[in-house]
Amino acid sequence: MKHFSSQTKNALLSLIVATGALLASCGPAKDIAYMQDLPDNAVLTLQENGELRLQPGDKLRIKVHSRDEEMVKMFNLSQTSNSGSVEHDMYTVDKNGKIDVPVLGQLSVEGMTRLDVAQMIKYRLLAGSLLRDPIVTVEFPQMAYYVIGESGVGRHEFPADKLNIMEALSISGDLAISGKRTNILVLRTENGKQVPYRVDLTRADGVYASPAYYLKQNDMIYIEPTQVKANQSTANGNSYMTPSFWISMFSFATTIAVLLTK
Repeated sequence: MKHFSSQTKNALLSLIVATGALLASCGPAKDIAYMQDLPDNAVLTLQENGELRLQPGDKLRIKVHSRDEEMVKMFNLSQTSNSGSVEHDMYTVDKNGKIDVPVLGQLSVEGMTRLDVAQMIKYRLLAGSLLRDPIVTVEFPQMAYYVIGESGVGRHEFPADKLNIMEALSISGDLAISGKRTNILVLRTENGKQVPYRVDLTRADGVYASPAYYLKQNDMIYIEPTQVKANQSTANGNSYMTPSFWISMFSFATTIAVLLTK
């Protein structure tokens, strides 16, 4: 029976240890759980003023109601087609941040919330004695955000005036296990430029203190893949990500263990 010298055995043991370290490093990413640093008794302070606010190019729908049924018609945009559907019932905020409302004229609405616009129009109607006890409702029917990468990709409309990034990702179906949670990218259009924000979902302050905590219309959320997923999806990626590599390494380790016990 062949015997190995102590030096050879030490070398083989070192090889096994190195192989084990490689296998451990190739295992699942540890940064999976959200807000891992959050204590059980933590009280988090939410950011203020997260409501959607109008920007040039946004569309909004304004409906005015009153007991003066005939008078109210001139304040509501609605053009009924032959099929009975309503068309062209929305205003578009122009490049100067204004909309042109019948009778009331041009109104500056940039930076306003739905409630702000409704209150302003109601005040104008009452101040001008145009309607009695008017009720004004405002909708932002086409505001949406977008998700690409390792999540439920696509366009998603805002279900409410406020939407934080955690709620937005839950609507899109949450991140896949292959999504990198420590470096979420939010691309936001500000003053005609794309501004990137990074959010670390594994840290509480990385989420709640981020400028991208509350989403804005047309935000683009990109979830990049983990290194493991990136290697798997690359044709020339590292071979240690393939099943055949794991089988070979297991066979190799078993052989070494048998030799050392002889």
